[in-house]
Amino acid sequence: MFYIRLILLNILIINAGLLFAGEVHEFTLNNGLQLIVKEDHRAPVVVSQVWYKVGSSYEMAGKTGLSHMLEHMMFKGTKNYPLGEFSRIMSINGASENAFTSYDYTVYYQMLEKSRLPLSFEMEADRMRNLILTKEEFLKERKVVTEERRVRTEDKPTRRTYEHFLATAYQTSPYQNPIIGWMNDIESYNLADLEQWYQYWYAPNNAIVIVVGDVKAQSVLELAQQHFGILPSLEVAKVANRPEIEQLGSKRLNIQLPAKVPYLVMGYKVPALNTVDKIDYWEIAALDVISYLLDGGKSARFSKNLVRGQEIAVNASAGYDPFSRLTDLFTFRATPTQSHTVIELETALREQVQQLQTTLVEKSELERIKNKIRASQIYEMDSLFYQAIKIGMLEAIGLNWQLFDQYVASIKLVTAEQVQTVANKYLIDKNLTIATLEPQALNQTQSTSGVTE
Repeated sequence: MFYIRLILLNILIINAGLLFAGEVHEFTLNNGLQLIVKEDHRAPVVVSQVWYKVGSSYEMAGKTGLSHMLEHMMFKGTKNYPLGEFSRIMSINGASENAFTSYDYTVYYQMLEKSRLPLSFEMEADRMRNLILTKEEFLKERKVVTEERRVRTEDKPTRRTYEHFLATAYQTSPYQNPIIGWMNDIESYNLADLEQWYQYWYAPNNAIVIVVGDVKAQSVLELAQQHFGILPSLEVAKVANRPEIEQLGSKRLNIQLPAKVPYLVMGYKVPALNTVDKIDYWEIAALDVISYLLDGGKSARFSKNLVRGQEIAVNASAGYDPFSRLTDLFTFRATPTQSHTVIELETALREQVQQLQTTLVEKSELERIKNKIRASQIYEMDSLFYQAIKIGMLEAIGLNWQLFDQYVASIKLVTAEQVQTVANKYLIDKNLTIATLEPQALNQTQSTSGVTE
């Protein structure tokens, strides 16, 4: 069985450059709506996603969280489909549906039996321009969002630490603000703010409709023209250009919160595909390789050296997103074991970075990691949902979906020397921010209310 899997993996790697080739169809309606269809006839199902090119990074000070709040309100109904009808109709038609907001976009999606696609288009087109926003529902949903923030962030010491870490690491970038918004902002904005945000951004000429599944592209185009094509294009608001300024030295903050264990976050300013010249795309691939070298499973360096080897960390992870709209962070998050301090853990993490800077990665390790990255990307393509996600996340930030194929192929070309070069260029103190959670004593209420981090 292992031998068969190995053969399959090699076949997938060889064909990594053919993930989308010849299968994706692109259209632009007269009103500016972008339609992308990928035919996949393995099963009689279809994924339909509507991407709006607006997220929390589009928001201004004092109005953080509006994009996420509007996502909640998009399920409140229209004249044609009153409150609760959208989800009820989807449910009785056997569809799964949801939505999410990110820094760079907001997405609404359904997975349906293929004959139900017209229903998805009809209802999504309706709420794209005909959403009914009432004060009563707004006030109810605002309470829901504030409770969501309290449960997911306010009551989680590590998440609050990470939130303050981002607010310190970024000086001018809107990535410094939480996607859900700051609590004071959520509690202070009103229905008029939400209505304005809806009018600013929710228009066909600011949307991408992506369909993946057992469909014919021409039929989907006709369906899109029938439902979305009748909507008028609007003058969409222009996003303020708020790039991150150059960092001039390391930053450090200590967070004191009631918690049981300490926590460490480190982050280096790094570019993404959207913020470098094409000739420097190799840097992004090399940074991605580093993230997997450090945290690409049990055989990666953090797990092998820090968790099992030195037993200095209970857990340690590395994170990097090459597909963000703006300058991003290459982050480390870790919790020390009881017998070690946060300072010792920080030193150990720095030693892992220094090793990348001074010692070339061995060929066998590098090839294993590159195969792992490319295989994980390819295996994701087995999912209709993630096929659509890969297309949307590039198109929504202004890049072409075809870049994904090119990017996966570029991983294979990364050299040990390139890994060392980007480690020395970007993973340096000048670009570094460090946040430490210093646990404070829990009172009796906190110790029994789920504060475990």
